[in-house]
Amino acid sequence: MVKNRDGLLRLFWPNNLARSTTPGVIVGWRNSDLDLFVVTVLDDVDIRNVEAALRSGTLFRGSPFPMAQMNELCGRKAMCVLGTFNHGDALSNFDLGQIQVYKLSEKALPQVYCHSDAASSIQVVLYPALDPAQLEYISAEPIDLTLTHRQLLHDAAQAEDEVVLEDQQEKKRVADLVKKLKFHTVIRRKPTQKELALPTIIHQVNCAYEVAALLQKNTPFVGPRRKREMSVSEMVVESAQSLYTVAVWSLWSLLMTSIYPILSYAFRLAIVLHRCIAEGLLQCLEFRLPLRRASIPDSTDSSPNLLSLKDISACSQQVHLRLQQFSYYPVQYTLLRRRRETWSSIAGTNSDYIRFYNSLWLVANDVIIGIALGSFINENADATARFIVDVLNTYTIDGLRDTIRWLMSYPGGLKLNTELAAFLGDLFLWVIEYWSVSSKFLVLPYLPQIVYVFGFSAFAGASMPIAILSDLLGLMTLHIYAFYIASARIFNWQLSIIVSLFHLFRGKKRNVLRNRIDNCDYDLDQLLLGTILFTLLFFLLPTVIVFYLTFALFRMAIITFKAVLDTFLALLNHFPLFALMLRVKDSQRLPGGVYLELIKSDLVFPTVRSPSLIEEEVDADTTSENQEDTPDSGNEPLPVSIAYIKLSSTPLSIKQIFQQYFQLGARIRKHYLSPKVVFRLLTGRFVPPLGRGEMYGMQYSVLPRERASTAEVWKGLFGEQEHQNKGMNGSAFEGDSIPTWLRGSSRK
Repeated sequence: MVKNRDGLLRLFWPNNLARSTTPGVIVGWRNSDLDLFVVTVLDDVDIRNVEAALRSGTLFRGSPFPMAQMNELCGRKAMCVLGTFNHGDALSNFDLGQIQVYKLSEKALPQVYCHSDAASSIQVVLYPALDPAQLEYISAEPIDLTLTHRQLLHDAAQAEDEVVLEDQQEKKRVADLVKKLKFHTVIRRKPTQKELALPTIIHQVNCAYEVAALLQKNTPFVGPRRKREMSVSEMVVESAQSLYTVAVWSLWSLLMTSIYPILSYAFRLAIVLHRCIAEGLLQCLEFRLPLRRASIPDSTDSSPNLLSLKDISACSQQVHLRLQQFSYYPVQYTLLRRRRETWSSIAGTNSDYIRFYNSLWLVANDVIIGIALGSFINENADATARFIVDVLNTYTIDGLRDTIRWLMSYPGGLKLNTELAAFLGDLFLWVIEYWSVSSKFLVLPYLPQIVYVFGFSAFAGASMPIAILSDLLGLMTLHIYAFYIASARIFNWQLSIIVSLFHLFRGKKRNVLRNRIDNCDYDLDQLLLGTILFTLLFFLLPTVIVFYLTFALFRMAIITFKAVLDTFLALLNHFPLFALMLRVKDSQRLPGGVYLELIKSDLVFPTVRSPSLIEEEVDADTTSENQEDTPDSGNEPLPVSIAYIKLSSTPLSIKQIFQQYFQLGARIRKHYLSPKVVFRLLTGRFVPPLGRGEMYGMQYSVLPRERASTAEVWKGLFGEQEHQNKGMNGSAFEGDSIPTWLRGSSRK
C-alpha cells in the first residue's frame, strides 16, 4: 500500500455524511499509516464496542455474501476504527493512531485533528456516494459500450477490396513500428506507489456505499444500548393490524408456488423453440451461394469470396440481425441475473446492462414506429403504388432516356463523334426500352400487392420496409448498374490502349513480368499503325468519356441514396438511446474517468503536538523510554496546512457515445473519397461499393462473434432453475462453464 513519507495525511471522506452535532465513530479501511479511507460514521456508540464488533463480525450480521470478498477487492484484510466524530473529549484522550473529525453544520467541511509528529499537512478527498444497486460507479477508464472481444472486421476467409486490404496493412505496419519504438525508449518512468494504489482506491469508492449500508443496519447490535423487544400485547396488536397483509401474502405465495412455475417452464420452452427456429433461419441466411463478391479485377486476393443471402439483400441482413439479437437476449438476461451471486459492487455487468436495455428500447421503438408507418402505407396503398411508379418512370426510364438522347445531339455544345454517339445511344436506348417493357409486365402489375407486403412488414419494425426499399431500389436500377459497368469497361480499355500507344511513340513498352517500363525498338509499319490507332482512339475518347461520366453520376447517386437508407437502418438498430438517457438522467452510470477539483486550501486547522518532541528539543539526553511515558494531556494545537479536494466522476462524452458513428463516417469517407478511389473512378476502373458487412459491422458490435448454441441456451435457462432450487440466487452458468465469447466487457 501507499507509504506517505512526506508527512501528508490523506483522508477520503464520503460527501453524503451530512451530520452536525451527533457524536460517532469513524469506520473504514487503513491503507497505510497516513492514508485513511472513511466508509461511514456509526452514531452514539462507544469506540471500544465498535472495535470489538469489527473483530467479532457483529457489524457484518446479515451479510448476503462473505465480507472477505469485499475486503479482497478493496485490498485490505479487514476494516478498522479510524477515529471519532464530534466527540467533545477528543483532545483530552488523543490516540496517536486515530483522528478526530468535527463538523459544525451540515454544509460545513470536516475539520480534522491529528498529531503533528504524524502529519505535517492534511488532504481531505471528498468522494461521492455511489449506489451499486443503481449501477453507479466510477472508473479511471471510459466504459465500453461494445463487446471488447468482438472483431469488427470480416472473417479472414472473406476477401476485401484493395482499399480495405491496404487499410489493414497500414494499421499492421503502424502497430509494428510502435512495438519496435517501445524497445528504443531511453527512460521509462516507473509508476509511483500512489499511482499503483489508484485502482484499489477506486474499488473502495465503489464499495463504500454498500458496506456503509450494512454497517448502519447492524449499528443497534453494538454495545449495551439495544432496541427493546415488543411485548406480547404489542405483538398481538401488530398481528391484528397486519391480518389483511398476511391474507394477501398467502394468496400471492400460493400463486407463485403453483401457477408461476408452470408458466415459467412453458415460457422457457417457448424460448428454446424460438431459438431452434432462429438457428434454422440463420443457417439459411448464412449459406454460401455460388456467387462471388464484386472485387477489383487486378486485386491480388485469390480467396473464394463467396456470398451469402445476407450479403446480397438488405432485408435478409435485417432479418439476420434481429434473429441474432433475439438469440442473444436469453444469454444477456442470464448474465444480468448473475449479479445476484455476489456483491453489487463486485459484479461487472454494467456494460451488459446498458447493451441489453438499449437493444430492447431500440427494438420497441422500431416496432412502434413501424406500426405507425405500416398503418399509413396500408391505408394509402394505391396512392403509394402510383407514387412509386411515377418516381421509377421519371428517374430510371424517362429521365435516363432523355439524358441519352441529349448526349446523342451535341450535349452542352460539345462536338462529339456522331456515329459513335448514335451507336452507343441506340444500344442503351434499346436496353432501356426492353427493361421498361419487362418491368411493366413483370413488376408494375403486382406493385399494389408489393406495397401491401411493404406495409405489413412494417409491423415487424420500421427497419424492415427501409431494408425492402433498399433492395427494391437496387433491383429497379439494375440496368443503370449494367450501363455503368459497360461504359466503364469501354472507357478503361480505350484509355489503356492510348497509354500503351503513347509508350510506343517513345520507344518504350511495359514489362508485365517485372512491372516496369523497358526500352523497345519498333519497325516503321508498327509506328505507322500505332499512329493511326492513336489518332482514332484519341478523337473518339471525348464521346466515350461523356457517356461514362453520365452513368457514373447516376451510379453514384444511387449509391448515395442507398447509403442514406443504410444510415437510417443504423440509427434504428444501433442508436445509443439508453446511453443518452443515462447521460442525462444519471451520468454516474456512464463513467468516462475521474477528475479532482480543489475546493479549499487553508492553514487554520490545529493538530496536537506530541510532548515527546518538546522534551527532545529541551533535553537531548533523555531516553526514549521516558519519552513514551510522557502524558499527552498538556499539548496545545498548532496550525497545519489542509486542503479539501472533491473527487467526481467524468461522464462519458457525447463524442465517445457516438464513437462508432464517427468511425463509420471515416470508413465511408476513406472508401469513396480517397485519392486512389477517385483515381480509379476517373480512369474507368471498377470501384466496388462499401460492403454490407462494413455498414452493418457497427450494428453487430454489441453481439458476440459466435452465437450461443441451442444446448447452451437450454443449459442457461433450465440450469438457472435448478440453481434457484439449490439456493444459488439465480445462477445461470457455473464457473468455468461460461464460454469466453459469452463474457462481455467488464468494469475497468
